[in-house]
Amino acid sequence: MKKLLLLSSLFLISFGNAFSGIIVVEGKYQDKNLYVQNGYAGNGVGFCTYEVTINGKVSTDEVNSSAFEIDFPAFSIRPGTPVVVEIRHKDDCSPKVLNPEALKPKATFEVININIDKNGILNWSTKNEMGSLPYVVEQFRWNKWIPVGEVKGGGSMENNTYSFKTTTHSGENKFRVKQIGYGDLSKASNNVTFISATGQPTYSMTKNADAIEFSAETMYEVFDEYGNVIKRGFGNKLDIANISKGNYYLCYDNIMTDFKKK
Repeated sequence: MKKLLLLSSLFLISFGNAFSGIIVVEGKYQDKNLYVQNGYAGNGVGFCTYEVTINGKVSTDEVNSSAFEIDFPAFSIRPGTPVVVEIRHKDDCSPKVLNPEALKPKATFEVININIDKNGILNWSTKNEMGSLPYVVEQFRWNKWIPVGEVKGGGSMENNTYSFKTTTHSGENKFRVKQIGYGDLSKASNNVTFISATGQPTYSMTKNADAIEFSAETMYEVFDEYGNVIKRGFGNKLDIANISKGNYYLCYDNIMTDFKKK
């Protein structure tokens, strides 16, 4: 009897170990299913995967094949819904999820409204966000779009509202928002304009040529003759004491000009 009990215990332990592997894939449903390469168990008997659950519910997908699809619409899961997929498999083998990026957030937002008020506050509302991605606020300066801030995205398929206090330059200002999703695929809104009545600042170099002083605070960038950014910032004074003698390009406010460090 003792020998029989020992054999039974060993069998249960062995059986439990054979079904102890689990692969977890989390994210939000992006309107794409997952595909799994399954294969046979290590002992050659049956297939590797024996159960798949989606948000704790057992999937009815057929897993007894060399490859199978995890079908989210079969669970009436809507795009943007958080999902946790658990793939349970035998311990002597491991299935492979072929496209785990299918649950990674992508830039899918649609702008309902975007505007900038008289105080320079950018407001926008969106829908159809299928994941929480940051919004990069960009301003068009010096013939290019420059990131000037970031706002955390809500990630909701319903309405989302946001605001950001901008720093404007003289004259016409252009702003937009952009998201960068999985694979560096980005999506930008249309741009909005704001006319600032602020006067255009001037600049001058100090007598000892170790700084550039602006008549008002401004965003600035300094490029060397090869187009490399060597200084970037915001303020009414630009320290150039540590740069070598030579010709440089200066961008500030909405102006592009050049100067010579002697």
